[in-house]
Amino acid sequence: MPFFPLLENNQTFQKYFNEKNISSLLRVILHSEGVNLGELPKALIPFHLYANKEMRTALEEHIYEAAGYIADAKNICRLHITVSPEHRPIVARKLRQFRKKYEKICAVQYKYRLSVQSPSTSIIAVDEKDNPLRDNRGRLVFRPGGHGALLENLNVVDADLIFVKNIDNVAPSNVTKNIIPYRKMLGGVAIDLMRKVHKTLGELSARDIDAEELNQIADFCRQEVNACLPKGFEFLKPAQKKKILFDALNRPLRVCAMVKNTGEPGGGPFWIKEKNGAESPQIVELAHVNKSDSAQMKIWSRATHFNPVDMVCCIKDYRGRKYNLKEYVDKNSYLVTTKMEKGRKIKALEMPGLWNGGMARWNTIFIEIPLMAFNPVKIVEDLLRPQHLASRKIN
Repeated sequence: MPFFPLLENNQTFQKYFNEKNISSLLRVILHSEGVNLGELPKALIPFHLYANKEMRTALEEHIYEAAGYIADAKNICRLHITVSPEHRPIVARKLRQFRKKYEKICAVQYKYRLSVQSPSTSIIAVDEKDNPLRDNRGRLVFRPGGHGALLENLNVVDADLIFVKNIDNVAPSNVTKNIIPYRKMLGGVAIDLMRKVHKTLGELSARDIDAEELNQIADFCRQEVNACLPKGFEFLKPAQKKKILFDALNRPLRVCAMVKNTGEPGGGPFWIKEKNGAESPQIVELAHVNKSDSAQMKIWSRATHFNPVDMVCCIKDYRGRKYNLKEYVDKNSYLVTTKMEKGRKIKALEMPGLWNGGMARWNTIFIEIPLMAFNPVKIVEDLLRPQHLASRKIN
């Protein structure tokens, strides 16, 4: 394991190791009597061990990777990191240390912000009979509203281009150098398409558009932006067409990386038909699928690609004003999940997922990238996958 150097000189660990006392070994690894990894956020767990015995945490690898594709003309890298409230002090302290180290290594300057999920997005939990859940002091139990609650955090970011990634999807530096060109490509596609959209919106808002131009813009919407125009669109009056095309383009844009489906748990890209007949490309999770409907499950089982949560977001309109991202949520796409709360089975309501219902009304482009760009760590054994062990080959 990459965190073994923290343990190899620990006499208590060596004692339990020689005794083959597994439960005590785990206490040394996880609790305060040892190295206390169980109390750390995933961002601060050592993910990679390099040949020179240097350990790098997940957060360090993200900082290193960011220098490869988000540094601006002045070599400034801007990062926004969302953490749990209880972990904010330690993450802030570690960031100050990492910043000095990687500014020297990468020859960049880092500017970063930390945010937490707002307590106002927490949702009351219920038991299996839908009664409000209370703790042992009789207080109502509230739970975080899922990753969809982070839309609030994204909504306050002021940037033309935002790369969104999970903390655990990161690789050692010798693998990252082969991934960075694909990150740049995603950003390049987003910039190119955003410029085309903004130019088109500017023309639609500034002047009269003749029938031929309207047809060209309609083709652009269908072919490059994946926008589905209403049935009978071709028979509408020019003024009606113009309004529909403007509304179809004037919304946030996201370019989502997809990898070949190899059976990893999670969602994938699908075309969705809604109750009103509208169609749009969406990222769908299994929890959204009616498992009792064999036709729906058949469609789900044929999924060829998988969502690695690796996307580029454009959140400003053609005038340079930020969109209010809350206006583009499908509020009917909430989820009810079953979880364990201190030994009790409970039901938890989750807000529309950040990259699912939370972005349902965005314009969406899917792009396939190589599987090597997806290196998740969902369980500790994932750190033993070949791509995470690759760091040990570096001298």
